[in-house]
Parts: sequence; C-alpha cells; structure tokens
Amino acid sequence: MSRKKHNPKRTFLLILSLLILNLSAAGGFFTANATVRYVSHNGSNTPPYTSWATAADSIMSAINISVFGDTIYIANGVYKERIDMIDGLTLIGGGMDSCVIDSREFNYVSGFYTVEVFDSCSLSHFRILTYDITHGDGIVITSGINSMVEYCRIQEAKYGIIINAGHQNKPMVYKNIILDVTDGITTVYAQSIIKENIIYPKEDGLVSQINSAPTYISNTIVINDGANLTFGYLDWGLTSKLKNNFFYSLDNSGTNGIYSFNDTIINNFIYGEWASGINSSGSVIKNNHIEKTHTALRYAGGTLPIAQYNNLWNNQTNFQNFSPDSTNIYHDPMFVNPDSLDFHLQMFSPLIDAGDPNILDIDGSRSDIGLFGGPYGEIYTYRDLAPKPPSNLTAEYDSGLVKLTWNKNTEADFYRYRVYRDTVPNFMYDTTKIIAVVADTFYYDAVPEKFLAGDYYYKITALDSTGHQSAPSEEVHINITGIPEAPPVVVEHYQLLNNYPNPFNSSTVIPYRLKEAGYVKLYVYDIKGELVITLINEYQSAGYYEARFSPTREERKSGEFSEGWWTGYNDDIATGIYIYQIMVRGERNIPVFTDMGKMILLK
Repeated sequence: MSRKKHNPKRTFLLILSLLILNLSAAGGFFTANATVRYVSHNGSNTPPYTSWATAADSIMSAINISVFGDTIYIANGVYKERIDMIDGLTLIGGGMDSCVIDSREFNYVSGFYTVEVFDSCSLSHFRILTYDITHGDGIVITSGINSMVEYCRIQEAKYGIIINAGHQNKPMVYKNIILDVTDGITTVYAQSIIKENIIYPKEDGLVSQINSAPTYISNTIVINDGANLTFGYLDWGLTSKLKNNFFYSLDNSGTNGIYSFNDTIINNFIYGEWASGINSSGSVIKNNHIEKTHTALRYAGGTLPIAQYNNLWNNQTNFQNFSPDSTNIYHDPMFVNPDSLDFHLQMFSPLIDAGDPNILDIDGSRSDIGLFGGPYGEIYTYRDLAPKPPSNLTAEYDSGLVKLTWNKNTEADFYRYRVYRDTVPNFMYDTTKIIAVVADTFYYDAVPEKFLAGDYYYKITALDSTGHQSAPSEEVHINITGIPEAPPVVVEHYQLLNNYPNPFNSSTVIPYRLKEAGYVKLYVYDIKGELVITLINEYQSAGYYEARFSPTREERKSGEFSEGWWTGYNDDIATGIYIYQIMVRGERNIPVFTDMGKMILLK
C-alpha cells in the first residue's frame, strides 16, 4: 500500500478552521455562527425569532438572546422601549419614518437615553423619539470601535447623538436627520467621522467637547427660531476638521456659524443671519464661502487664524479684529439657484479654480471655493445660465423725462440691460418693445412729444456675454398727464439720451443735455468702429439739444450688420446697427463728459 504524501497547505487550512471555531465559541471577532433575527408586532414572539412568523414582539427581547455578529431586522411599527445594544450587533429598522423607537413614556432620570451603541455595532433606518427638547439623549455611542449609526431620524431630545469614544475609536455617524433637539451631535474624547447629516438644533448643531478631534464632512446645519445663543459648530476640543459643511441661519438668533480654536476649516459655506460667520483663534480657514452675515471672519484672540482663499459676499462686515489676506476675494458666487439651496456654481462663477492651489478638486484641477470644491466635493457640469432678473426697478417723471433706476446685476459675465416700454400693462417684452440697451443702472426715457401724454409701462432684462437674457424685472407704471410746449430744459447733468425712434428707417433724433457750455462733438460709427458721420462739431451753451441722423445710401450700407444676440433684432427687418458717441470738452479744453448709445436701422 502506498503512503499518502503530506500536504502542508491542507494541514494549515485545517488548523486555521479549528482556530476560527474555537475563537467563535470563546466570543471572539469571528461570526461564523451569526444569526439573523426578526422583530414585528405581527409575529408569534417565539424564540429564537429567526423568521418573520416567529418574530419577537420587542427589540430588547431579540437582543437579550443575541451574540456578537447577530443581525436583527425590525418591521414597521412603534416600539415603546429603551434599547441597549451589545457589541457586534446590527439593528436594521424598516425606515426612518415608519419604524419608531419611542421612549417618551418612560420616567425621566439623569443620564436618560433611548439607544446605546457599543463597539462594532450598526444602527440604521429608525425614527427615535426620546423625551422632549430639554431632556434626554437620543443615541449614545459608548466606545464605538467600528460602530455605525446611519439613516436615522432623531427627535425630541436634548442631545440628538452623543459620542463618548476613545481617541483610537472612530465611529461613523452618517446621513441622519436630527431635529427638535437642543444640540445635534456632541463628541467627547472622540475622533468620529460625522458625515452628511442634516441637523435642525435649537442651540448648537455640532459640538466638539473635551479633547475631541472629529472630522465633519458635508453636514447641513439649519438654525430657525433658535435660542439667543446658537452655534452651527462649537469647539471645546482639540483640532477638529470641518470640510464641505453648510451652516444656514434663517433668523437673527445665530451667534456664530463656526466658533473654532485650532481647527482646519475648508470648503464650508456659512450663510445667513449669523453674528459671525467664523469666529476663530488659531484655525486654518480656506476655500470657504461666507454670505449675508453680520461679520464674515472674526478674530477671537490668541493665535491669529490663517484665513486665505475665501470668498466673502454681501456681509455687513468682512473682517473684525484682524487684517485680510490678499488671497481672499469678494464676488457674487453665481450659484445655480440659491432659493432652492442649489449652491453648485455656474459656468462663469469667479469661485471656479479660485481656491488654495495646494488643494485639488476630485478631478485633479485647482479647487473651487465653496461646498462642492476640494477632495470632498463633487464632479459636475457647470451650467451656463441666464442672469438674474434686474431688481428694484423704479420710475419717476421729472422735467419731461422718465427716469428709470434699478439695482446692479453682479454676475461675472454680465454685459448689458435691455429696456422695454409699452402703453398697456402686463405687456410682452418682445423685440418690438426695446427702447434701449444700456450698461448703467439708470435710464432717462425722453418720450417723443406726440406720444407723451398717457400711461407708460417699463420692464428691464439683463444680458450676459454669451447672449442669455434674464427673465424681466417687475413692471413699473408711470402716468404722464401733460404735454410740454417745448423740449424740457434740465441742466443738472450731462446726458446722452436714447435716440427716437429706435429702431428707425429714414431718420432718427439723438437728444442730449449739457450741464455747462462746452465744445461738443457727436459722432456716428458703424459696428466695425469706422466713422460714418460727425453730426455736431461746435461750441454750445448749457441746455437741451437734438441732432438728426438721416443716413445716405452709402451710410446705410456701412451700418448693415446682423444684431444677433445683443438686441434680439435677429430677423429680416433688422438690417443695420450704428453707435453714436458724444464728447464734451469744457474750459481749458478739458474733457468733461463722454457717452455712447446704439441705434437700429430698419429696411
């Protein structure tokens, strides 16, 4: 009989298998004997609860017979109990809206909580109701080695989640919704990863206490009807990292969006009625966008913070108690739709590739400033959108002129405004109603005398450099009741007024006003910048003037050019464009005024 040869590999596998079985029996980290159990109010409550038919009636009944590595599924329903997990246990609920753990009927005692999580635990898909907004802890994570709390909705607690974990333990808190609480997530001696949670606190959203150094990534903190002292992030710990978080205050109760000592604060967005956007000592503050706060960046004393490559926009004060670094910028961020909280950047946003050059976006390019920049941001396509509608349009009639004023658009790619006029309300702002294309935020409409008396309605739109037109401003109305006997005389300002009619066919009139006497030159150029004619070249006294432009056949040819996007007259009736420019020199031949306008020649 032949002897079988020794197989070292097979012997090793046999020894390893025996070792696994022994460790499992001794309560080690292997889960070869893990059991799946079930909890439902519709089960027979028959141990070991290994099917929906025999499911336990309470969560704790299933936990009490479970061991490390077991998983318990909980059906939809309300479970009025307090939960103490065990190491290595997984609890999976039926959904954060329909699977409820409710401890509100228990007697409150010091240290009251609804769920306690231990090492290697996973808790997910529950709605957790604790006690009330001033009492109790929703979830307490104790130690928390490799533990996970995700997709839970925590309500009616003083503290939504408290993490008591050692420095070597890094529990993950992910995609939870926390509301109706005093404080959202609090860490104590912890280095947790806290990511993509949404928190509506009464006081503080994120709190790093007592030697904590967690990492906060892409969380949303919303303060609405908060207490007198509220913080989006409050730091009493060591050196936390805050990256790509959104801190939003809807009322004036927000004290500090971020109150920070020696932290790293990168690519966050602090928005709204915060007394201070970031109030800091010794922190590194880069690539953040801060908007609509009372003070964007405030120095809290001690070591000066390093504040670089931030965008500060529309704040009452940008810096307090320290001087700004030259790398910070102050621009309209050009978000896609801030009203719906879509803070992705548009194609021509000045925040694109404007962050710290040593911090890269996911695609390897220089980092953008704001929520979606940096290594924790997003890769997305920048959208080329129309400008915002002009706002605060007003009209007043004085000395024969209708003066229109409005707020300035702040988009980086803004180009011009179109001014529309009609004699009926709620008119359609088509190309036949355009009376001017201007760059300024005011316009004087010199209504022709034969059309002067009556009601006039105006709208404004904004154009960008790629041809997009905004929605119209609000419509304004003005009623003119009298017709002057002569052209109005207004000598308070130099003005080059809009030609009328515009568009024109055979001829048009270009009005202007002189504040003081001077030498006046009025030129007409074609679209290529070549001189067509000099209409005025003489000394004139202060007052109102009109110059008529009646182009000859050759002058009409020189103006032929498609209007394209600039005016909207991109059709078969628009055959030419002219630019008219006025230059006025005062005493001692010093230039005192220059301006230009545009007029359209029709067939």
